[in-house]
Amino acid sequence: MAGKFFEKPGAELGDRVPPGQHLAKGFPVLTYGDTPQIAPQDWKLQVWGLAKRQFLSWNELLALPQQEFTKDFHCVTRWSKLDVTWTGIKVTDVLACFEIDPQAVCVMQHCYGDYTANVSLADFAREENFFAIQLDGEPLPAEHGGPVRTVIPHLYAWKSAKWISGLEFLSQETLGFWEGHGYHRRGDPWAEERFDHL
Repeated sequence: MAGKFFEKPGAELGDRVPPGQHLAKGFPVLTYGDTPQIAPQDWKLQVWGLAKRQFLSWNELLALPQQEFTKDFHCVTRWSKLDVTWTGIKVTDVLACFEIDPQAVCVMQHCYGDYTANVSLADFAREENFFAIQLDGEPLPAEHGGPVRTVIPHLYAWKSAKWISGLEFLSQETLGFWEGHGYHRRGDPWAEERFDHL
């Protein structure tokens, strides 16, 4: 079964595939609970906490600069997919639309379906992170988090929240859904930060 869907990476990929990972031959879908179905025109991103509360509509999101991103994707369940091609909007461009209090150090990502994922503001507001709206040139499918998800390539994929609907800016860390169930607070694949042993 493993050989049919996954393969061991060669030594030449040692600088791209984190320890303990296998290469996925497809793009596996892992979801806790039902898959939310949100029409793009009904989507909006709400912002609150240590920020002036406001929101970004679907049309406002699309009006921001869009670009193509090709990134590797690492799941905590020990598979990686290399060179995934997305279209999206940089996180930094989205954050520039809001007034964020300098005391904010963490972001809680809220999602349709009541899922949450915490990330430090330093990890979130990096130039390589983005809000994805397309996958391989097509609208982002619901099973992969459409109409909009975040992609944070330098952390395990559970931090790249599917069906993103809100950002809550916090002055201290609060654990998200999987973090509250024992997953690591940060989730660096290169350090194999899968579970929190504290």
